Amino acid sequence: RQLVPGVEITARACPLFVPLVEAGYVDHSEAGKQQITKLVIAQYLTEIRDAGVDTLILGCTHYPILLPKILKYTPPGVRIIPQGEYVASSLKDYFVRHPEIEQKCTRNATCRYLTTENADKFAEGARMFLHEHVNIEHIDLE
Repeated sequence: RQLVPGVEITARACPLFVPLVEAGYVDHSEAGKQQITKLVIAQYLTEIRDAGVDTLILGCTHYPILLPKILKYTPPGVRIIPQGEYVASSLKDYFVRHPEIEQKCTRNATCRYLTTENADKFAEGARMFLHEHVNIEHIDLE
């Protein structure tokens, strides 16, 4: 509202989206799981659709994974902004304005994935978000 006076903002919490993603109800072949996902998305987005919004901000890292299904319940012409793209763009802009910070960033490093949870479950989630296979190492914090 400070940046665009007169803008009307409609907020809608979607607390079941994250559990749906983490439980694997996104691209599941089971009809029952697909139906549950559709019902939840339809329930949340009906209010947004009926409010006549022109822009939808997906304000959680999990939400873009549901994007293909969200699009089915979003009217044509509604702009959708996944927060990850906005955050990345903002970070890039920040680095342009603060080159001294940008210079401290590591380049061409490798990632090591450690988890205290089940490594297979963690790997499944990592594939969903990163779209690649990652090597996971289980550790105990004792």
